[in-house]
Amino acid sequence: MSPVYPFDEAATARAVLDGDGTVTEWSEGARRLLGWTAEEVVGRPSAALIQGPPPTVRPPRWNGTVTLRHRDGHTVTVWLLVHHRQPKSGGTGDWLAVTPLEGDRPQHPDDPLEQAGLIQSPCAVAIYDERLRLHRINDAMAEVIGLPEERIRGLRVPELSGRLDGERIEQQLHRVLTTGRGDDVRAYVPIGVHGRVNAWLARMAPITDAAGRPRGVCVAVHDFTEQYKSRERLQLVNEASVRIGTTLDITRTAQELADVCVPALADFVSVDLLDPPEPTGEPATGPVTPPVTLRRAAHQSVNPGSPEAVLKPGQLDVYPATSPQADSLLAGRTIVAAVPSGDLTQWLSWDKARMERVREYGIHSTMAVPIRARGATLGVAVLTRFRRPDPFTPDDELLAEEITARAAVCIDNARRYSRERETAIALQRSLLPQSLPRTAALDAASRYLPAARAGVGGDWFDVIPLSGMRVAMVVGDVVGRGIQASATMGRLRTAVRTLADIDLAPDELLTHLDDMVVRLSAEAGGDSSTAAVGATCLYAVYDPVSRRCTLARAGHPPPVMQPPGGRPRQVDLPAGPPLGLGGLPFEPAEIELPEGTVLTLYTDGLIQSRERDVDAGHALLCDALAAPSNSLDETCDRILHTLLPTGGASDDVALLLARTQGLPASRVATWDIPADPALVAPIRKQVVGQLDLWGLPDASFTAELVVSELVTNAIRYGTHPIRLRLIHDTATLICEVSDTSHTAPHLRRAKTWDEGGRGLLLVAQLTQRWGSRHTADGKTIWAEIGLLDA
Repeated sequence: MSPVYPFDEAATARAVLDGDGTVTEWSEGARRLLGWTAEEVVGRPSAALIQGPPPTVRPPRWNGTVTLRHRDGHTVTVWLLVHHRQPKSGGTGDWLAVTPLEGDRPQHPDDPLEQAGLIQSPCAVAIYDERLRLHRINDAMAEVIGLPEERIRGLRVPELSGRLDGERIEQQLHRVLTTGRGDDVRAYVPIGVHGRVNAWLARMAPITDAAGRPRGVCVAVHDFTEQYKSRERLQLVNEASVRIGTTLDITRTAQELADVCVPALADFVSVDLLDPPEPTGEPATGPVTPPVTLRRAAHQSVNPGSPEAVLKPGQLDVYPATSPQADSLLAGRTIVAAVPSGDLTQWLSWDKARMERVREYGIHSTMAVPIRARGATLGVAVLTRFRRPDPFTPDDELLAEEITARAAVCIDNARRYSRERETAIALQRSLLPQSLPRTAALDAASRYLPAARAGVGGDWFDVIPLSGMRVAMVVGDVVGRGIQASATMGRLRTAVRTLADIDLAPDELLTHLDDMVVRLSAEAGGDSSTAAVGATCLYAVYDPVSRRCTLARAGHPPPVMQPPGGRPRQVDLPAGPPLGLGGLPFEPAEIELPEGTVLTLYTDGLIQSRERDVDAGHALLCDALAAPSNSLDETCDRILHTLLPTGGASDDVALLLARTQGLPASRVATWDIPADPALVAPIRKQVVGQLDLWGLPDASFTAELVVSELVTNAIRYGTHPIRLRLIHDTATLICEVSDTSHTAPHLRRAKTWDEGGRGLLLVAQLTQRWGSRHTADGKTIWAEIGLLDA
C-alpha cells in the first residue's frame, strides 16, 4: 500500500500537457486558480487557456509570467514553472506546469521553520513544512536551483524538479518528518535551468518545535560531482584493464576498447587501424603523412546495430588532413572538435556521408585519440557524442587517453603475436610436405590445421617411399609451441627421412630418434624456454607385396584401421615411451592390411577436447570414417568437420589417411640361388624369360647385367641361402638379392690393374638408384631400373 502524505493539492496549481499541448491532468489547485474543473479542461488544447500568443517553451525547463483566462472571463497573470518530463520508455514525454498559490502567506515569528538558523549558511539549504512544501531556501540553494525563493515557495519536490525521481526524494522527506530521524540521499541528476548533471548529497534533518514535535524538514545539499566523477573514472580505468586484452586477437581487442567506452565516455566509438606495411609487418614509428588510409577494426554505439557508422568492420577509408583522424595522427595527440564551433566544417563538406550522419543524429562533439604503443602508431580511436548533451572535458580527454593507452599495448601485443604466429605457421608449412608422393603401395590424403587461438605447435606428418615398393607413414607431435617447436619438428622430420633411407625397422628408427631428442635437450642446456624438448611419434611401414604393415609408436595415439566393408577399429599397438626419455625400448607390431584398408594416423589435437574425453573422440572418429565417401579428401574434410569445433581446434591437428593397395603375385618372381658361380648364366636366362612374359624386352639388357653383378657378389661375398626377387611396377623394375650376411656392400674406386671392384659402380651407373637394407635374417641389395627410359 502506498504511503499517505499530508499533501494539500489545492496549495499548488498543476497541469500536465502532452507533446501536442493537450491538457491531460488538471489539479484542484488549478481549479482554485482559474475556476475551470478537470472535466472542462482535460482533453482540450492548452492554448485556449492562454491570453495572447503562447510562450516558446524549450526543454528541459522554462519559467516566466503568463496571462491566463479565468472561467468567469477575467484574466489572471501568474508565474509558471514548466518542466519537460522524459518518458519511462518510448514516446516524446510530456510537460508539467506548476505555480504555488500560498508561497506569500504571512509567517508567524515563532514558527520553528522561521527560527531555523541555516538560511545564511554557505551550503545550499531548503526548508520544507509539514505539508512537504517548500518554505524557505537560502541564496546558495537559489543559485543551485536557478530560481528565486519568492517564485517557488510552496512547491513540492516533484513539482520543483519535474523528474520522476522527485517522488522518491519526497518519500524520504516524509520518512524524516514522521520518524524524526535524519537521512542522506545521493543522486546523480540534472539540477537547474541548464540541466547540468551533477552528483549531489542531500542531508535531511527534522525541524522540531519547543515540544519536540517535527514541524518540517531541513535539507542541506552538497555538490560532490568531482569526487563522484573521479571515482567513476577510476572504476572505468579498472574496468578497461579487465575487459580489454582478454584475447590475442587484434579485432577482438579493438572491439573491447569500443565496448568499454560506450556509453561511459561516448555515444559512438570507432577504432580504425593502420595496415602494417609489407614485408616486415612493422607499423610506422615516424610521423604519419596525410591523407591517411585506415581500416575499420571495430565500432560500438548506444543504438543497436550502430546505424551511425559509415563503414563496416574490415573496410578501408581515406582521411584527409582536415579530418580529426588524420589531424590526431599527424600531431601525435588527442584532438577534440565541436560541430557547432565549425571545427569539422571543412572535413564534413568533403565527406558528404558523414555530414548526413552528423545532421541525422545530432552529433555535436568528437574526440580523436591516437593509438600508440612502444613508439609505433597503430591507429586512432574516435569518440562521438550526440545523445549526451555535454561536450568532452579535459578530464574526459585524460580518461580516454588512459584507456586507449592500455588498449594500444594490448593491440600491439596481439599484433606481435599474430605476426609471430603467421611466421611460425609459414615455417611449419614449409617444413611439412607440400604434396604427398604417388606410390603404387597406397593412396594418401592429409590435412594440417594450426590451433585457432594458441601458438602454432610442432605437429607433422610424412609419407616416405622405401625400397621394394614399400612405403613409410609417420605422424609426430613436438612438445611446446611457437617457432621453437616448429624448428624442432623440422629437425625431427629430417631425421626420420634420413633414418628411413637406410631402411631401419620402426622400433630401431624410434630408438635413434629418441637418442636425437635426448641430445637436443642436452644442447638446450639451462635455457628454460627450450630445455624441455620432447615429442611423440608413430612410424609405420607397409609392404604391398606381403600386404603387411609393421608399426611402432613412442607415446603417440594409436592409428585406426578400417578394412574393406568393415567397421573402423583402433589398432592394438604397444604405447612405447615418448621421445626424449632415453634408454627405454620400443616394441613393434605387425598386422595384415587387406587391399583397400584405410589406415588413419593423427595427432592428439584431433580427438582431445575440453568438451569430451578421448574415448568419445575415438567414437566420433570411427563414425566419420564409417560414413560413405567418394574420396580420401572428402573423408578428411568430414573428420575435421565432425571432431573440431566451429571456431577451430585448441591444439594443432595433423591427419593422414592411407588406403592400401596390393601388388598381384603375377608381378613378383623369386628364385633361390645355388652357391655355384657357374649357375649365374642360367639365372640370367630365366630373368630374361620372365621379362619377356611381362612384356619388358627393352629392359632385358640392363636387368641381365644388374642381376649378374648382384648375384655374383652375393655368391662370392655373402652367406647362403641366397634369393633373387624381381618386382614389376608400372614404371619401375626392382631387382633384389638377399643373403644371410650382415656385411653391407659399398662402392670403391678400382685401379687400372685391379681385376674386380667395378660391379657396384656398374650397377649404380645403370639404375635409377640402388642400396641395401638390413633384415632380420641378413641383408638385401636392391636396384631400381626405370622402365620409361628403357
